[in-house]
Amino acid sequence: MSAPDDAYKGYRDPTLSTMRRFEATVWSKVRAHTTRGTFEGLVLPRSEIADAEHVVLKLQSGYNVGLRHDTIENIEVLGYREAVYRVPEEEFPSDPTKPRVRLFGTGGTIASRLDYRTGAVIPAFTPGELYGSVPELADICNLETEKLFGVFSENIGREHWLTLAERVVEAIEEGYDGVVVGHGTDTMHHTAAALSFMVQDTPIPIVMVGSQRSSDRPSSDAARNLLAATWTAAHGPIAEVMVCMFGPTSDTYNLLHRGTRVRKMHSSYRSTFRTIGDIPLAMVTEGHLSPLKTGWRERRSDRPPQLHAVWDERVTILYYYPHMNPDVLDALVGCGYRGIVIAGTGLGHVNTKLFPAIERATAAGVQIYMTLQTLWGFVQMQVYETGREILARGVLPLANMLPEVAFIKLGWALAMHPDDPDAVAALMQENVTGEMTEREPHDGYLLFQGGVPEMRELLSRIRS
Repeated sequence: MSAPDDAYKGYRDPTLSTMRRFEATVWSKVRAHTTRGTFEGLVLPRSEIADAEHVVLKLQSGYNVGLRHDTIENIEVLGYREAVYRVPEEEFPSDPTKPRVRLFGTGGTIASRLDYRTGAVIPAFTPGELYGSVPELADICNLETEKLFGVFSENIGREHWLTLAERVVEAIEEGYDGVVVGHGTDTMHHTAAALSFMVQDTPIPIVMVGSQRSSDRPSSDAARNLLAATWTAAHGPIAEVMVCMFGPTSDTYNLLHRGTRVRKMHSSYRSTFRTIGDIPLAMVTEGHLSPLKTGWRERRSDRPPQLHAVWDERVTILYYYPHMNPDVLDALVGCGYRGIVIAGTGLGHVNTKLFPAIERATAAGVQIYMTLQTLWGFVQMQVYETGREILARGVLPLANMLPEVAFIKLGWALAMHPDDPDAVAALMQENVTGEMTEREPHDGYLLFQGGVPEMRELLSRIRS
């Protein structure tokens, strides 16, 4: 059986020439002999943005490998297996004794299964598909799904946040016991902050979840994250906007992070999401939640959340760097920005060259707030002369609020009070939903910081 070259249609490239020379096609099972070794796997279609230099194989291990065309010495065609993109769907069992959970999809693959016949990843989203992929979900709750968007997380923005907030509140009013939001990990902490400000006093858990590694990889975290998030939404006692992702890099437990204190901190680790300047809310294992701190909002039986689905997009983050010139700030003001969050150095500093531009901006009614590049620690602008000079020019400190959270909050505050700058300033400096803390825990910064004496001592006690 052979397959057409349609998957490579329109490409005049050395990779296609190499494939044709050895009579290999997309979905061929091949053994490729290269200058770097021999690889056996399934030839995958080229994505629209892939380069023309590599043949991509799906290996038996589940991982993909790219073979540069000029390293390929020979290709043996062993067979052909065309993918069928369909997830076997089974009816999701309904149990009136179990809680109801609403799962909203925003674009990233929440769960998927590996088609072992073809090696292709098949996305799953409907309740029946999810049940076929992760049947343990039926032991947790009665799950209903709704796909809101189909975009990559870097394309999520204002309109998506507003729609999501409105639909979450509708789900609360419809009597669901918990809400799960499937989201791409790259900007999930931005959306978590937006939901935290737009949906306040939630009586039920609102749990955001994603996956660092797709389900075609043996180390995928998709199913475990989804199970932990769904259990938290259905049975957990914490009624806040949270992010639920891997705690350690191993398959041991998940952590629940407050939506305004969390940040993605690694490009590929499964434990990428960390609580900054505080400790996580709780740890989740199979069917059990262990609180790690106090002071969180508890689940309630009523359903009257506050919806504030507004956001002014004329805000930005200015990441200060040495030798920054004032024209950068002037350009933002000239483009009509109404609010600027500065991620300053040290305790909240910028160079003196920016002082006149700051004066021009604040005189024009632009609100400017100071956060820290260090992420940990508090803005302290009274300590050094530079900080005091910046304060005198109208820049307001935001304690230990994270820069991205401050950015989201400023857009929300400007939309809440479009004609009252004093009300915006008061709201920005108010701790609305845990975005600022009175102090940082003594063990927060060094948590899992390898190589330091504190961690070595802890590990020695654990191992002894």
